[in-house]
Amino acid sequence: MSKTNNISLDTTVTEFIILGLSHPPNLKILLFLVFFIIYILTQLGNLLILLMVWADPKLHARPMYILLGVLSFLDMWLSSVIVPLIILNFTPASKAIPFGGCVAQLYIFHFLGSTQCFLYTLMAYDRYLAICQPLRYPVLMNGRFCTVLVAGAWVAGSIHGSIQATLTFRLPYCGPNQVDYFFCDIPAVLRLACADTTVNEFVTIVDIGVVAASCFMLILLSYANIVHAILKIRTADGRRRAFSTCGSHLTVVTIYYVPCIFIYFRAGSKSPLDGAMAVLNTVITPLLNPLIYTLRNQDMKSALKRIATSRGATDENK
Repeated sequence: MSKTNNISLDTTVTEFIILGLSHPPNLKILLFLVFFIIYILTQLGNLLILLMVWADPKLHARPMYILLGVLSFLDMWLSSVIVPLIILNFTPASKAIPFGGCVAQLYIFHFLGSTQCFLYTLMAYDRYLAICQPLRYPVLMNGRFCTVLVAGAWVAGSIHGSIQATLTFRLPYCGPNQVDYFFCDIPAVLRLACADTTVNEFVTIVDIGVVAASCFMLILLSYANIVHAILKIRTADGRRRAFSTCGSHLTVVTIYYVPCIFIYFRAGSKSPLDGAMAVLNTVITPLLNPLIYTLRNQDMKSALKRIATSRGATDENK
């Protein structure tokens, strides 16, 4: 989108003002409480999964649940990067964020978000090996290889976040400095640049599009093979357990990718739905992940019962 500004390019923005979510003034206290409760529940829910994977020997010995523990860790950090700022916007506190803070937030958000994207792909690959090649699974997906894959996802995510932050903030920002969004993200920040952002918008769509589309296609390919293998299982209980495990992952993938596609493939859009989709992706998804993986996953429910039973027996012995 080409821009013409009458503001002097000699002026340099040193801070941004985060306008936050649009809301009726009389709902400020209610929204503060809602997002505060969501944040607390998100942290507690994901912490519960981390503790379950760590405490239960049957879970932390399986790559699938190691990956799930990493996902919970990412969700806790992603929520901490975004939600406290949303909560702050419902208070009389200053809405200003330093220029460096905006750079850091954009980088961390895309670093964690793209790492999640790669992690979802690894989780689909893990399920593919477990269901389609069960005899070779312990060899193909051992603890060491799982660690290497997770480390690769973190490195790739860091590179992606660095590219997006560098491209966004290489442009001059000479005013205005009001970010019409609830955090520093690419589409909202680019609108404030005192230069032509066409190249940036194109690169954003291509870069995020390539990452998201590649991961999504690999996930679909994995699950196409998984469904084909599941349908060959003769027992109804075996099919049910396989679909239960995979169903949790597919649900999470769906609620992750739909908002991403809606927001970043329409980088120049100013639709109010962009904010709603971003809230779904950054606030609601980290909250839902623990619920989906514990309520829909039989192994997680069994582990929770084992831990609760063990805890109860320990208290009785005291």
